[in-house]
Amino acid sequence: MSGPVLPRRGFLASAAGLAAALTLAACGGEPATGGSAPATSAATASGAAQSWTFTDDRGKKVEQPKTPSRIVAQVGAAAALWDFGVRPVAVFGPHKLKDGSKDPQVGNVDITKVQGLGNVWDEFNVEQYIALQPDLLVSSMYIKGTLWYVPEKSKDTIEQVAPTAGIMLTGRSATQVIGKYEELAKSLGADMQGVPEAKARMEAATKELAQFKNLKILMMSGGPDAMWVVNPPEYPDIVHLMDAGLDVVKPSKVDEGGFFQTLSWENADEYDADVILYDTRTQSLKPEEMMKKPTFAKLPAVKAGQLYPWNAEAPYSYQGYAAFLEGLVANLKKAKELP
Repeated sequence: MSGPVLPRRGFLASAAGLAAALTLAACGGEPATGGSAPATSAATASGAAQSWTFTDDRGKKVEQPKTPSRIVAQVGAAAALWDFGVRPVAVFGPHKLKDGSKDPQVGNVDITKVQGLGNVWDEFNVEQYIALQPDLLVSSMYIKGTLWYVPEKSKDTIEQVAPTAGIMLTGRSATQVIGKYEELAKSLGADMQGVPEAKARMEAATKELAQFKNLKILMMSGGPDAMWVVNPPEYPDIVHLMDAGLDVVKPSKVDEGGFFQTLSWENADEYDADVILYDTRTQSLKPEEMMKKPTFAKLPAVKAGQLYPWNAEAPYSYQGYAAFLEGLVANLKKAKELP
């Protein structure tokens, strides 16, 4: 969340449409699954028959008479759960690019096997959600109590359809967030296939970061009219990088909310850095677009070719972070301290 996510368009269900969908769900109509697979790949028959509880990061104890199997998740949550072996029936948030290919934020999720309820900020198809007859909705939280990408205007209706679980991101390290998703996935009967190997890869890559402690690193996101310098303590991935020894620029002042400092492109040289890591998400400018900003193009790190990608929403799984950290280590090995 290193730059503002601007609302574009939303889904407003008509009262009649909502009533019809609610009636369908109440009568046990067939859910519109879109060919999606069961939510978990390894829930046992005995486990499914037992009652299920999970305490989320709002301190809310979520309870169900049996283990949820029809799970809807925000794309970041879906990507994390998928790597642990949980298979949601639907996702919401950026999962499909304009050309129909996968948005990187959705990680390893097979988008041909899940239903999409919304692809941009403030878009959530409530009627389709109700028709799915979900058992559980899962989303990350940047602000405690606010589920990421659940629109404010339809929040109350969404909360009435099925229980929700929120996983907090802000103020934590990636290791803590991954651990919470692991706890949730295990409770849902996930098979954990490949998890031990991925955890070992993540730990090995984390240890390698210490060798780059002399590099000053700036992490940022670009928009048409502004550059956002991220505030490290608010991001689990950056907390993890700093805990591992990296020297990441902390802005001298931050905007309301605390997530970043907004700079005009003319002031892109506010902070010195040997390396710049740029946000790769679809709403952020690409390097070739940022290079058209004169002040940015003249930065020493940019001129030295030490401008590298930052996967700002890598899946909170051991697989997701192993790949992210291994790529970062490979890039930092090419960098050097600048005069």
